[in-house]
Amino acid sequence: MGTAATVARTRPSVQTLLGGRAVLRTKPRSPLDWVAVIRRGLPAAAVDALTGSLRLTQTELAAAVGVSERTLSRRKSQGTLNSDESAKLVRLARAAERSAEVFEGLDVALDWLKTPNASLGAVTPLSLFDTDIGAETVLDTLGRIEHGVFA
Repeated sequence: MGTAATVARTRPSVQTLLGGRAVLRTKPRSPLDWVAVIRRGLPAAAVDALTGSLRLTQTELAAAVGVSERTLSRRKSQGTLNSDESAKLVRLARAAERSAEVFEGLDVALDWLKTPNASLGAVTPLSLFDTDIGAETVLDTLGRIEHGVFA
């Protein structure tokens, strides 16, 4: 059974979604550890790991994080994302992790992230991660769902 299939049935961590220790070359244990990883720049292999984990195309991932496909391709050849691009990938991975917690599994979480939502203006939650405010709104909606408030 492949890694993507294993990730799909579980509630994966941010680290797992981004390729684990093999890709990140470290094991961040706290939010402050992630700051250092982001500042250093994620390895470009994290792009492929996240697209596989979230079952997205590179086009979908690029749109979700607000980075052009061409830039992602260029970073793959360079080997490292810059800190802004890294922060956007980590933000999406954190939201996927949170969604998997709320929906008790990544499969249901991915369905929710990819389905238009009335409380989000009839757009998909995934389409809002290109901005901080959009991402915060999605996370707020997840909190409301978790607490049984109409969302």
